Formats: sequence, C-alpha cells, structure tokens
Amino acid sequence: MKAKQTATLELVRKCCQALDAKKAGDLRVLDVHEQSSITDFMVVTTATSEPHLRALRIEVEKVLDAEKAHIVGMDAIQNSGWMVIDAFDLMIHLFLAEHRENYGLETLWKDAKEISVPTLLAPPKKPAPKKEVAAKKVAVAKKPAPKEEPAAKKKSVVKKKTTAPKKKSIPRAVKSAKE
Repeated sequence: MKAKQTATLELVRKCCQALDAKKAGDLRVLDVHEQSSITDFMVVTTATSEPHLRALRIEVEKVLDAEKAHIVGMDAIQNSGWMVIDAFDLMIHLFLAEHRENYGLETLWKDAKEISVPTLLAPPKKPAPKKEVAAKKVAVAKKPAPKEEPAAKKKSVVKKKTTAPKKKSIPRAVKSAKE
C-alpha cells in the first residue's frame, strides 16, 4: 500500500473510532481507489435521528480538523437525512436508516473492497522487541558470576591457643566515646 494510502487509512481509522464512540450504526468502510478517480475511501454509517446525525458530523469534523485534513466540501441540508463530508481522499456519508436503504451506496460500490471495521477499531499491536534489545538481554543473562579470589590470596585466620585470661572487650563505639 502506498504511503499516501496508508496515511489516509489512518485518518479513516480515527474517523471510524470517533463515529463508533458516538454510537454510529452499521459502520462500513469501502476502499474505492481502483473504482473512483475522486476519492480513495468511503465511510458509510447510520444515525438514529437528525440530532444524532449532526452529532456524528461534528465528531468527524473535529477529527479532520485535529489531523489537519482539508475538507473539500460538505453537504448537510437540514432534515435531508443524509450528510456528506468530502475530505478529498476520504468521503464520509452519514444517513438516517430509511435514506441509507433508499440510496444503497454499498450496492452502487459493490466492486469496492470492504475494509473490516473491527480491525480498524482494534488497538494497534505492540511492536515486537528489536533484535538488538533481545540480544542485550541474552548477553546480560549469560554474564558469568563474579569469581572468588584464589585460596592463596585469601587471608587465613589461625586461632592460637593461649592460656592467658581473656580481656573483656569494650565495644568500639564505647571505646571511642571514652577517648
């Protein structure tokens, strides 16, 4: 997939997340770049009422503005039951249920490849650790334990037996206090 298409697909993903968060119904994404000369992706969804339709439009506009996507045009005739947002490489169609069924956009674009919405909405997978990092972890794990000093270098303690009476030892802290 080309870099431009990948960037547009990321914009599609963000728009779909916003629509899903606002409870858009029957969300579908069509890849129409092979069938259309005016856009690459088409998002089609259903709202439950006119106020819901407006709320969905506002959410999509917020995403497009945040991503600095250019909105080429918008057709949002009040009480029409259908709103279209044209962001050049992406067109978003928001319908009321009866209007969506009437126009049947999905059947008009039946040759388009449908993109899985659950896949778009899924959180991105964490990248696998880099080989360098994994190699360092292995190197740390295989690091040898510190060696003990050879027996010749160790100080040997030999206890001498004496018959002289033992002196009481004064703890070091008390001894230094007396001095």
